[in-house]
Amino acid sequence: MFDIKIGTLIPAESALTMIPQLNAVGFESYELNFNDCCALANGSEGVLKEYGKRVLDVLDGRKISALGIYANTIEDENTRRAVENLIANAEHFDCDRVGTFAGGHPALSVRETIPDFVKVFTPLIELAESKGVRIGLENCGDGWDRGSSNIAFCPEAWELIFNEISSDALGLEWEPCHAVMQLMDPIQQVRRWGSKIVHVHGKDATVAHDVIREYGLRGIHAYAWNRTPGFGDTNWADICTVLIQCGFKGSIDIEGYHDPVHYDDMEWTSQLTSLEYLKRCRGGINFFDGPTEYRGYQGKRLK
Repeated sequence: MFDIKIGTLIPAESALTMIPQLNAVGFESYELNFNDCCALANGSEGVLKEYGKRVLDVLDGRKISALGIYANTIEDENTRRAVENLIANAEHFDCDRVGTFAGGHPALSVRETIPDFVKVFTPLIELAESKGVRIGLENCGDGWDRGSSNIAFCPEAWELIFNEISSDALGLEWEPCHAVMQLMDPIQQVRRWGSKIVHVHGKDATVAHDVIREYGLRGIHAYAWNRTPGFGDTNWADICTVLIQCGFKGSIDIEGYHDPVHYDDMEWTSQLTSLEYLKRCRGGINFFDGPTEYRGYQGKRLK
């Protein structure tokens, strides 16, 4: 079977109505985003367990690839508690990935924030280890000298984080968009950090190099835009190749709702285009296991 499933990111509170519609057009996995329903993530005991059972009933063979909530895990107690509850209840969604932000302090640098990151995340990681869950820190952009809600946005920050906490339960929820918008090479990031990537957001970017050449980076002119995969600058066949070479087995879930060209009534048409594109990039649209008499000379794939 394919090492990589292709899915989409949807609001957790809409999962029961959206999943059956999206199953019908070929999506294979879903990340449930709890940002707009933090109360659900922080509900009384049994709420997430019951909701997980209802979600599993509509999956029809698909997969919940991750549960996510994205806010300041260090400074916001509701977010920290929601992350804890998602880790504790991921099993009820037949899921073993939880995505979030690393958190941050607006007045402090990345390096100055590391002690508080360790203090907040150590008990979360211990819980994740006990539950067989891996936490993915999204690489959403922020700043080095002054942060806001996510210090885990660049390789130097990852070095600091993983030097402090080496657990396999802590990794990256990665996407090329944030690298491209910082004018970095996403392929180099996957080669270096592929073993730490636990989940991939399907979001890309377009950089207008002509705008940069004329106006630079600090003027009033935008020089980069979020894009749905297939419409941006990244070759996702290369991304999938290196991910597979690094041993990645999981989902690329399209993080829609950001593309400034294809949105509103074009949102799902563009996501369907991206779905087919990403399936081709991962190795194929449909898996065909035959003829078995001859498959070449390279031997068995690691599974």
